[in-house]
Amino acid sequence: MPPAIAPSAIPPSPHAPSAAVAERQLSAPTLGTVVDEHLRWIGRWHRAAFFWREARLPAEALAMPTAFVQWVREAKEAELSHQPAIDRLVGLHEQLHRLARLLLMRAAEGDPPTLDSYAAVADKFEEFMAQCRRIERAFGAAGSSIDPLTGLRNRTGLYEELEREMNRFRRTGRPFCIALCDLDRFKSVNDTYGHDAGDRVLVATAGAVNRGIRNFDEAFRLGGEEILILLKDATLAEGARVLERLRADIAAQQVLIADGRSISVTASFGVAEADLTVHPEDLPSLADRALYEAKRTGRNRVVLAGPETEAPDGP
Repeated sequence: MPPAIAPSAIPPSPHAPSAAVAERQLSAPTLGTVVDEHLRWIGRWHRAAFFWREARLPAEALAMPTAFVQWVREAKEAELSHQPAIDRLVGLHEQLHRLARLLLMRAAEGDPPTLDSYAAVADKFEEFMAQCRRIERAFGAAGSSIDPLTGLRNRTGLYEELEREMNRFRRTGRPFCIALCDLDRFKSVNDTYGHDAGDRVLVATAGAVNRGIRNFDEAFRLGGEEILILLKDATLAEGARVLERLRADIAAQQVLIADGRSISVTASFGVAEADLTVHPEDLPSLADRALYEAKRTGRNRVVLAGPETEAPDGP
């Protein structure tokens, strides 16, 4: 059985956060806070490096700023820490403080900083600060298109992305697919265990989707428990293989809820391949027909769109 997903790793329900959660969210540092704290730290470091002449360095000169450590902890809880840009930022932070501490220790032993040793710290500090600002700008630009609960993209930009893929398909002939993923009997999760448990299931499912699709694919939360997956450079058969692995991963997942119990869910998938005769905005409808067929024929399965696929009843 795969390891359970602990409640501490899952964001609380946005509908009714506890006082402790609200306090943590308000106190969570931003990268702007990290930058400000490091600007104060570098001033203390300069004074210690060039003007401290006693054998024992002051504690404030050796102390590492705390805001960045807390920011990384928040990023891990939001499942952002695997991003390459954040990995690089963490590495720069470690290198900066290792070099800075080494120079201070040597200075305390009577070995004053050389131009090269000082330049190594200064260059690493500038590189760290620049990376902080780049990531902060990127978060600001992307924030309006990110679903706050799951971390997946929302509908913003979805049809522009589909149009872009369709244009590439027209130019190069390289196929792509879209799939709709819908959790089976999700309403019963909310009714039986509460909306907080439902939110935990959604976050766990989003995590499984992010891990299961390829790096260049995209996933969008359409609302509720429905996720649209854009499988780039994939035929219908290739997309079905990706989704079948993803379906199995979701079914095997155990999600811990607030009372310590674990629950599991399954998901159904409908997938459609791009066609030159189909408008990009009509592709989700084709995938939706296949999803309806997956639900109708037993759930927890992947169904490929085709001419025989039944349309759902009603509007």
